[in-house]
Amino acid sequence: MSAVVADMWARSTTQERRSLWRRLQAWTTERGLGMNADSACLFVAATGVRPQGQLAYTKALSASFGAMGFENHPLRVLAKALRGGGAAIPENQATPIERRKLVSWARQQQSSVRLAVLVAWKTASRWAEAANLSSVQFLLVTQKEVIVDWFQTPKGRTQDPFKASRFAVIQGPLTAEIAVLYAKCAPFAPLSALTTSALDALWGQSTQMQGYTAHSIKRGAVKHLLPLLTSGKLSPHLIDRLTKHEEEGGPGTLSRTTLRYAGGDVDLARALETGKVTKHL
Repeated sequence: MSAVVADMWARSTTQERRSLWRRLQAWTTERGLGMNADSACLFVAATGVRPQGQLAYTKALSASFGAMGFENHPLRVLAKALRGGGAAIPENQATPIERRKLVSWARQQQSSVRLAVLVAWKTASRWAEAANLSSVQFLLVTQKEVIVDWFQTPKGRTQDPFKASRFAVIQGPLTAEIAVLYAKCAPFAPLSALTTSALDALWGQSTQMQGYTAHSIKRGAVKHLLPLLTSGKLSPHLIDRLTKHEEEGGPGTLSRTTLRYAGGDVDLARALETGKVTKHL
């Protein structure tokens, strides 16, 4: 499996999926079962983990089978069933981080980490997405504008290249700082070698960042944008496009995934604009 997927996913994702694949191989061998999607579904059910964990295993194995050209339909059906049963709803959400706190921490770090943090915030991205970017993914870098092409990242290469969310245009605050840091980054190498788990561990040891995880960056960015919906300065589809959730949303509304990132609070409630209706009742 390793030779097939080595260049397809981010390093941390590849390591996790290799480990799960080896577990499946051992499980099927022990029981005399074939190494196929049907056996994989039985394996997932036998793990005994909670529905959220079963969904994660199912998606990972489906991706692995698909990457190698093997039939993965039973796994896709199982994933759909698990989602329908509520497994897609996380039990614990990362605490959103404020821009001021995140930028303050980033400016204490080496330039590569600092650059990845700023890009992750400005594009409302997962840490691994930003950290795995390299110089070739930056189509334009100036003091006023930076343009990123996500399709060239390990995860992006498995996605549809003809989506508006393929590109992120960075403007406004922090753009000039990103341009300066970009000039220092090594060509073709990832912006940062820090994995998601490594960043979580680093923050866990920091008094300043206690209570936050790598996922706090994307959640914080989404939360930061919500008041702009309320004021009419942003359209919901633009937030879905930036966060790469646009395929799920309908016209004029936030996608389900973006709503999950936003969390339930006053800004979100106002942004959904039911007040425009109730004031007439």
